[in-house]
Amino acid sequence: MQKDIEITIAPGDLGKDEEIRKSLSIGLRVDNSRIQGYKILKRSIDARSRKVIYRLQIKVYIDEPMLTEIFALNYQNVKDKTPVIIVGAGPAGLFAALQCIENGMKPIVLERGKDVKQRRRDLALINKEGIVNTESNYCYGEGGAGTYSDGKLYTRSNKRGDINKVLQIFVQHGATDDILMDARPHIGTNKLPHIITAIRETILNAGGEVRFDQKVTDLIIDFGKIRGVVVNHEEKIMASSVILATGHSARDIYTLLNDKGILVEAKPFALGVRIEHPQSIIDAAQYHCDIRSEYLPPAYYSLVEQVGSRGVFSFCMCPGGIIAPCATHENEIVVNGWSPSKRNNPFANSGTVVQVTLEDVAGSDPLRMMNFQMEIEQSAFAMGGGKLVAPAQRMVDFVEGRVSADLPKNSYLPGTNSVMLKDTLPGFVASSLKNALPLFGKKMNGYYTNEAILVGVESRSSSPVRIPRDRETFQHPQVEGLYPCAEGAGYAGGIVSAAIDGVNCANAILKFG
Repeated sequence: MQKDIEITIAPGDLGKDEEIRKSLSIGLRVDNSRIQGYKILKRSIDARSRKVIYRLQIKVYIDEPMLTEIFALNYQNVKDKTPVIIVGAGPAGLFAALQCIENGMKPIVLERGKDVKQRRRDLALINKEGIVNTESNYCYGEGGAGTYSDGKLYTRSNKRGDINKVLQIFVQHGATDDILMDARPHIGTNKLPHIITAIRETILNAGGEVRFDQKVTDLIIDFGKIRGVVVNHEEKIMASSVILATGHSARDIYTLLNDKGILVEAKPFALGVRIEHPQSIIDAAQYHCDIRSEYLPPAYYSLVEQVGSRGVFSFCMCPGGIIAPCATHENEIVVNGWSPSKRNNPFANSGTVVQVTLEDVAGSDPLRMMNFQMEIEQSAFAMGGGKLVAPAQRMVDFVEGRVSADLPKNSYLPGTNSVMLKDTLPGFVASSLKNALPLFGKKMNGYYTNEAILVGVESRSSSPVRIPRDRETFQHPQVEGLYPCAEGAGYAGGIVSAAIDGVNCANAILKFG
């Protein structure tokens, strides 16, 4: 007999089999000897009261042996099968490639950047010397932006596809099986490169291709149908299906499509800053303690407030994290955040952004939101003072309208420059943040403090352009065989949702291609 049950347990007892069995025995009213095994399906922290607990959803095997569930995908050899070009080796592109192999098609993944190992050298130059390689950075390269910006796997995309399959594939390639049960699964920037390399090897072993330093510079279109792509302005690669999974920072792709008369649309996005606190402040607020228990992970938060007609919200919260310089071009500042798997850095940071609507930017140019985004990033660079030094301000100083006399120690390696952030941000963004931050402080004790630093600008929360596609076939309405995909096309918002969209595009090719 199998039964599902939810139990609560003290953080210190989480890994103790005897304590879990005791709780199961009491909850199910069966003798401990009858419990032949159990599997934790989900676990989450409940910190709503002063006594913090774990909630566990468990499948229990009573009077019968525990079943060992084996997840395995046997990828066939597709070396000589029909080719599918996949532009971009982020989560969407890699999972699209795996699904193509499952479906009996040969993926040819074209990545403008470098492999994960070579990428590290360029990231070191960004952090230490403020030098941006426009083809290899935090956004461009194998694994996409997620590889070196955290690996958070939390998603609400339950209706888009099989989340468990995506997580299982990560486990199959080296992630711990904790991600299958955690309410907010996380891999960590230190572990993701090895997992991405393993996924690449799976693709290659099945006869697929993954090519680096292969920037798509043109599309080959004949009578409204895709025929292939041009790489690095010279080499032609032919295929009748192309998945465009370039990520939300590939401005050259948006410009290319627009210049060729292929429909793209302006899309709302969000803009703001990255806010960093000492992790101890967040722990104290969320766990109602002076010092976090060794049995609890660094605490996270999620905050949202409506200021007038605008939403202000935190996202991509990184406990024990680091603020990273994520510019993709020279003379711009873009910040993001990431955490190692242990989340053991002394700071906690989160993007805190304001909705930017189509009405905020005048005109009808489909690229106007992208150009607006770019102008803000260039303004931030000028305010920072060069070499990716970022404009920054203490939180209370920002709200009360004064330049910070000094800035707190923080995790942003290129350095920060004390400025009036209102001179960098659009007026409606600055005023919305000023109104929201004290309100956030009322929701979370200790949040509103001058120990927190605001670092500008957080501008790549989502794509400012949408590449339209048919809801059923996933193809662009003007170009048969062109499949706009994931974040870069405006249809996803994170690693898991992007991976699912890649899978869906590959399945659409099988069905309609």
